[in-house]
Amino acid sequence: MNKAQLIRDFLQTKGNLVMPGVYDALSAKIAARAGFEVIFITGYSVSATLLGEPDFGLLTQTEMLSAAQRICSVAEAPVIVDADTGYGNAINVIRTVKELMRAGAAGMFLEDQVWPKRCGHMKGKQVIHLEEQMKKLEAALAARQGGDLYIVARTDARQALGLKEAIRRGVAFKDAGADAVFIEAPENKEEMREIARHVPGPLVANMIERGVTPLMRPEELKELGFELVVWPLGPLYASAQALQQVYAALREKGTTEEILERLISFEEFHKIVGLEEKYTLDARFRS
Repeated sequence: MNKAQLIRDFLQTKGNLVMPGVYDALSAKIAARAGFEVIFITGYSVSATLLGEPDFGLLTQTEMLSAAQRICSVAEAPVIVDADTGYGNAINVIRTVKELMRAGAAGMFLEDQVWPKRCGHMKGKQVIHLEEQMKKLEAALAARQGGDLYIVARTDARQALGLKEAIRRGVAFKDAGADAVFIEAPENKEEMREIARHVPGPLVANMIERGVTPLMRPEELKELGFELVVWPLGPLYASAQALQQVYAALREKGTTEEILERLISFEEFHKIVGLEEKYTLDARFRS
């Protein structure tokens, strides 16, 4: 099954796609149970959960590929991976593409920030020259020969160089053959309309709670011209909030008896991780 092509097919038949952020095998399984057609591995969340660090260029290629391998191994839905800048020059991008395809990923985001990069909604971003990024994109497109990978070309030039330059880069990326274009962190709906007027789609909208770009429903984003909608951080923030509350209650009371309604049940959790299937295998192969 060509999962990259599935993404293209979904866009043609559905008109838009909402992709939740995941960061480990468990979050990927829970997202799948919710019925999402495509899921997104967010570098912000992997950095937070794996390293306990912000999305500030600390996550390495090896760590992100390892996360992709674990998640793709349990996900039936196509998985798009946040591959940051490709972790170096064009040669590093080639390796990143080939390793992601080997891991079973369906797609990747490739951005034009100066490394070490930072979250697209943080201040102080810088971007490399367009000519250099075009070579990296060209390398990514060439590296998928013999396979397929849905390549989303991202620019962070809106903050660093202005909307006009971001649009120029988006057009160049699409002309070069990118499957989709992601202009990060437009500040309002008018900027998004301006992007859609000039940059061929599909276009990506990044919905970060309390981020730079206003939150909108998929229908409104589609009207603005954005067909791929990624919600990368809501699940992480919800998890962090739940952990804070449970740890605080446990520290104060010494028990979770008073907050049982906030916790998934023993049995329901085992459904998520597939305990019954393991019992079946154990019975089949036990000596």
